[in-house]
Amino acid sequence: MPISRRERPAKPALTREGIIDTALRLMDEEGLQRVTMRRLAQALDTGPASLYVYVANTAELHAAILDRLLGQVDLAAAGDEEGWRERLHTVLVSYTRLLFAHPSLAQSALVARPSGPHYLDLVETLLRLLDEGGVPADQAAWGVDILLQSATAAAAEHSSRDESARTEEEWRRLDRALATASPDTHPHIHALAADLVSGTPGERSRWTIDMLINGILTTPRAQGPRSVLACGDQEQVRGRADQ
Repeated sequence: MPISRRERPAKPALTREGIIDTALRLMDEEGLQRVTMRRLAQALDTGPASLYVYVANTAELHAAILDRLLGQVDLAAAGDEEGWRERLHTVLVSYTRLLFAHPSLAQSALVARPSGPHYLDLVETLLRLLDEGGVPADQAAWGVDILLQSATAAAAEHSSRDESARTEEEWRRLDRALATASPDTHPHIHALAADLVSGTPGERSRWTIDMLINGILTTPRAQGPRSVLACGDQEQVRGRADQ
């Protein structure tokens, strides 16, 4: 005999936090590509339309998942024990390792735009460390984006290679191509063949961060005209908001 709807236990009320909790569980069990609004609604025993009250679309959902995980980045490493560069390294390495632990999310993070509290905490920490190092504020404002982009891209590349059964063969093919490059047609590759693939991932990561910090520290921003959004379009945005 079918159970009356009235006899079924009431479902927990939907909340944004509960939706993200379920999305994280689905990502761990089935992979990020399966975390869609439709699959999430199925897991929550509701309709997709009910979720749009809390999350606008799949892209926003993935960004919310990323922001939740950013709470695991070791921001405590930005304390006063060591120099600002070393602490900046430690925070960025912690961020990169987080993405290494969630390969599918690493690729999504290249285009996801988190805007939650953990993302703001991460950016605030990086800006504080750059300020401590004497980086001009306007250069730090652009530089922090470059630092996160570089770390995200490294994690995404790592995850892509880890998931490819052809990874080792790809590296061997690249090594052969570099090692056999002709000194006549590719003299610079011929001279640097071994160095092009030298270094451990950790050594390359540290050099990359140092190189970016040095560039951010010493490269002034061009003093061109103000951005469009900072001028006329900002008025248009305010106008639409008032309608």
